[in-house]
Amino acid sequence: MTPVSRTLYRACLVMALAAAVFTLGCAKKPPAPAPPPPAPAPAPSRPTVTLSASPTTIQQGGSATLSWSSTDATQLSIAPDVGAVTAQGSTNVTPSGSTTYTISASGPGGAAEASARVTVATPPPVVKEPEPSLDELFLKEVRDAYFDLDKADIRADARAALTKTAEFLRNYPSIKVTIEGHCDERGSTEYNLGLGDRRAAAVKQYIISQGISADRISTVSFGKEKPFCMESNEECWQQNRRGHFVKSN
Repeated sequence: MTPVSRTLYRACLVMALAAAVFTLGCAKKPPAPAPPPPAPAPAPSRPTVTLSASPTTIQQGGSATLSWSSTDATQLSIAPDVGAVTAQGSTNVTPSGSTTYTISASGPGGAAEASARVTVATPPPVVKEPEPSLDELFLKEVRDAYFDLDKADIRADARAALTKTAEFLRNYPSIKVTIEGHCDERGSTEYNLGLGDRRAAAVKQYIISQGISADRISTVSFGKEKPFCMESNEECWQQNRRGHFVKSN
């Protein structure tokens, strides 16, 4: 190879290398890969809440205790009547009637509710006994006076009975009475009529002594004609020896 050829070959080689370097230098670099997106934040938890009542049944005017607890809640309230409450706690309630209490809880993750019922027991209705009639009261409160054989004296037990009778007559001043004199079966009809009359008069005088007006009292003797007991023994005869009261108006 001649010197000229060598020189030409070298020049061409240098030019080829320069062109390659220039081509490589001007080429675009590939873009860098995008960084991965950040992981999403975890969703807030949904609130939970519980509510209980103890006792669940109370009498009128009584109280019950509401107890509650919650998680992941920022606001809580109990209806009716209680209002805003903390995340957990208890309170006394005195409902006037059966009531369902509801606790509402809310937070970033949503809302939740729970309920508890307090039943107020209804007392049985008061059954008012009918007022007794005046005749019924008379039969219940008025006491007879009993006598010894052949006697018209007021005994101690008769005084106690007649005091009760006079008290009733004072409480009901419109009532008038007839005092019947009675005897047992022994003795004649005439004798027993007179004895019955004395017994009725003795009872009347005792009632008057207790402050009852004489014009409210009349007397009659039946002697042995209207016995209360028909057997012939002392127990039966004692029932027949009496001053007996009858309502006369």
